[in-house]
Order: sequence, then C-alpha cells, then structure tokens
Amino acid sequence: MGEDIKLMKGNEAIAEAAIRIGVDGYFGYPITPQSEVMETLMAKQPWDTTGMVVLQAESEIASINMLYGGGGCGKKVMTSSSSPGISLMQEGLTYLAGAEVPCLVVNVVRGGPGLGTIQPAQSDYFQAVKGGGHGDYSLIVLAPASVQEMADHVKLGFDLAFKYRNPVMILSDGVIGQMMEKVVLPSAKSRWTEEEIKELNPWATLGKPKTRERNVITSLKLQSDEMEEHNHKLQAKYQRMKEEEVLFEEFNCADAQYLIVAYGSSSRVCQKTVEIARDKGIKLGLLRPITLFPFPSDRIYELAQQVKGILSVEMSAGQMVEDVRLSVNGKVPVYHYGRLGGMVPSPSEVLKAVDEKLIGG
Repeated sequence: MGEDIKLMKGNEAIAEAAIRIGVDGYFGYPITPQSEVMETLMAKQPWDTTGMVVLQAESEIASINMLYGGGGCGKKVMTSSSSPGISLMQEGLTYLAGAEVPCLVVNVVRGGPGLGTIQPAQSDYFQAVKGGGHGDYSLIVLAPASVQEMADHVKLGFDLAFKYRNPVMILSDGVIGQMMEKVVLPSAKSRWTEEEIKELNPWATLGKPKTRERNVITSLKLQSDEMEEHNHKLQAKYQRMKEEEVLFEEFNCADAQYLIVAYGSSSRVCQKTVEIARDKGIKLGLLRPITLFPFPSDRIYELAQQVKGILSVEMSAGQMVEDVRLSVNGKVPVYHYGRLGGMVPSPSEVLKAVDEKLIGG
C-alpha cells in the first residue's frame, strides 16, 4: 500500500493513517462528532490485512484502561472520543501519564458543558492542556487545523508518545473532524514484531516472565520520597518537551503591528481575517500553535516586543488566552474573542473584534 491521495473527512483520515502506520490496537466507544473514526476502522477490517485489533469497548472508561494494557506491552494503541467521553477517561489518562505508558488519544471536541451539543467547540483546552485528571502530569497535545494534519498527527503523535513514554492527545474539533479535504495518506508500514518491541521498548512487559525479573508498569509509589522522586523525573521530562518539541505556524508576522493567536479551526477563520485586514492596510499577523503542550510561549513573547496588542480567538469563553497572557508577561494587552456552545466565528466577526479591542482599545 503506497502513498495515496484521497478526499475524506478528518475522522476518516485518522483511521486510515492508523492502519497505514502499523497501529496495533484501537479501543473506543461511539460519540458524535468523532464516530467515523471507529466506523471507518470497522469498515476497513484491518484485522484481516495488518493484524490490527479494533474493539468497541463497553465504555470510555474501559477503552482508556485497555490502552494501559496494550501500551504497557510496548504496542501502538489508541482511542478516540469527544468531550464528555474524554472526561470519563481522565482517571485513566493520569494513570497512563504516571506509569509512563505511551498511547494516542483523539478528542474531537463538541460544545458543552455537560452533554452540550454535537456542534464544534474548543472548550476542552483546559481538560487537555492543564490536565483534567489528578496529580502533576502533562499530556503532549497536538492541534490539527486540516484533514491533512489529522492524518499526519497520528504518526507524529506515536513518535512523540514513544520518544517520551507519555500519552499524546490530538485535540481536534467537530469542524476538522467532519470537513472533507484532499489528504495525502502515508505509505503502509508493518506493525512492530515482538523482537522489535523488545529492542525499541525494553521497559515493556511482554507476557509471562521466565525468570523472577520482570518489568512492572505502575504509577504506584508507596513511599512519599519515592513518589516525590518520580514526580521530579516526570517534571524533567516535561521540561525537555518544552525545549525540544514546540511547533507553531506564522502568517504575516514579520511586520505585524497586531497579532491573533488561534489554533485548530479557529486559526483557519483567522487566516482569512488576516487577509482581509491586510487588504485594508492593517498590519495583522497570526500565530497558530500546533503543540498546545508544549506551548509556543517564547515565540509569543518575542512577538509581544513588536506588536501593540494580541487577540486570542477561541471557540470557548477563553481558555488558551490564559497561556497567551502568561507568555506575554504584561508586555502588551491581551484580549479574548470567542463564540460559545458550538458556534463558529466568521472572519468579519474576528476583524470587528480586532478593530474594537486592539486598534480602538
């Protein structure tokens, strides 16, 4: 199976990419607007072609704990859900992070709070980036803005998950999950053999040990000093992520006098806003974080030295704006503009907010 160009939904691209890069197992539970991930996998029946396990678990809680078992064996395992389902996975995610088990979790965000709506939103930023579970842990969080990136981030997500032995989340939304675009799918790769897993992931637990020595995958530390030492180890790992894995994209930032920060589908809207503003003679730029953790704080701080103000645009009441303000450290005013409950802003609405909050503010 070579490289292919297809027209497909973002959710379908996630599934196609998973099969092609040699994922061992997908364990999920249906919820709109991400159900096409599992539906596509079921339709493709990869268990007959690659040996990939595809299982609808009895709940989101069951699916995240299946990742603990599969990931603990050094396998490439993943799940997908949407906002309320991710909430149910939070205990499992903190266990995975504490035990340093690599895996991939896809969150196609819908409006909330509560059961909310099936329409797109970006109000899971806190849940993903700040950690909705307990303890001092972090997930690597990738924010795709296209169907192509939905596919690309599957491979990138697993590369980072195994590099750092850490769960990775693809934080998408209902717009990117449901929209159709041309996507270049990767060439097929074989799943890891048992010997490759032993070589690449020597920490993994592989079957019943023949000796008394074995790898134990756990986040449990009974002694407080051991738990503190383990936490320091995790924090050092997160710091290395901040130093090595920050990804972002810039549009018209070189001479910008005003700056928008937006991710995911909001960044697509804001890219058009920048074009309209430039036609009007307004020197507006856009920075799009691709990694939400680690966040591009240093670059935003640098841009704060040249611009007069920054607008954080999100489909939420204002969550990422807190990290933008921390990055700027008071150098320039930072404002928020957002639509709530599944509403998507238009480029003209964002431009009006730029005029009112940044230029006229």
